[in-house]
Amino acid sequence: MTNADPDYLRRAEACMQHLLAQLDHFDPDELEADLAQGVLKIAFADRRVCVLNRQSAANQIWLAEGASAWHFEFDVVSRQWLDTKGRGELATILAKVISDRVGRRITLSPTT
Repeated sequence: MTNADPDYLRRAEACMQHLLAQLDHFDPDELEADLAQGVLKIAFADRRVCVLNRQSAANQIWLAEGASAWHFEFDVVSRQWLDTKGRGELATILAKVISDRVGRRITLSPTT
């Protein structure tokens, strides 16, 4: 049983579903995305994997790809998931990670 904030859980789930819906439009030869139990796994053609997952104890969403990692918290003022080190918004950072992997510029609409 989790003691996570219900607002966090609702926002995190909506964010992951929103991103999955966008990733489902990609050619499976470029990437395949799967969401299960708060973990969004993105597998690329080169067999590398990017993982976005809920961290309920911290009320954060974590992104990991290769040797890089980001932690995002929901900012109620901007209504965005922002990196805790000030590196940007989740969808923008994930789009850059995906662009680097697929070899073309892509955009993802922000999550709220």
